[in-house]
Formats: sequence, C-alpha cells, structure tokens
Amino acid sequence: MGILNTYHYYVFSMAIQNTRRRLRPQVLSQDLNSLRGLQTVTTYDTVRADASIANIQNAYQAMLAQQQAETERLALYRAASDAARLAEWEFHNAILAMKEAVRGQYGSDSDQAQAVGLKKKSARKRPSRKKSVLVTS
Repeated sequence: MGILNTYHYYVFSMAIQNTRRRLRPQVLSQDLNSLRGLQTVTTYDTVRADASIANIQNAYQAMLAQQQAETERLALYRAASDAARLAEWEFHNAILAMKEAVRGQYGSDSDQAQAVGLKKKSARKRPSRKKSVLVTS
C-alpha cells in the first residue's frame, strides 16, 4: 500500500510541463551548471536510461544543434523580411511615380488619372465658406 501511495504522490505532485513555451535562460544556465557538476562526479551510475550520462550528453548536443539551426534560420528570416520590406517600398514608390507621370501626361482631370486611382480634379468638393451667424442675446 505504501508503494502505491508513493507512486500516486510522485505522479500527481509533479507539475505538468508546458513544452509550448521556451525555458528561461536562467533555467538552461542552471541545467548546464548541473551537467558540468555531474561531469566531476566519477562514481555516478544509474539504471535509468533517461538519466544516464550518455543520454544527457546526447540531449545536450541535440539542443546545441537545434539552437544553432534556429539562429541560422532566424538570420535568414530577418534577411528575407528586410528584403520583402524593401521590395514593398520599391513597389510603392514606383506606383507613386507612375501616378505622377499619369497626372503629368494626361492631366489631373483625365479619365486616365481616375483609372490609376487618382481623384479627378473636377470631382473634388470645393470648399465652401461658412456663413457667419450673429448670435444676439
């Protein structure tokens, strides 16, 4: 009965791990310090495969490889993002230049100007004067 209670306590007292979030750098630093400390313990031997030195070393090397791959891909992403942003601005500036060219070639009140998204000069609402209202008390 005591073994079952211990097992029940062990399984249900552990916090559920949320692997969707990143570990804080402080936690990873502490884990790395623990690995370095373990390397100084010459008598460490366990029957648990997941806690063996070979498994821990493999997990550490895999983590380093994935972090390196992430860093490389992040740099590629940032470069691609910058290139896309610059291409968007070049396209926008080309459209603005085209609109100015259409306005200059066909005039501000032309159908061609309206076709490229400009408002015809004659379609603009002219400003009207506000009539002053005298308030007498």
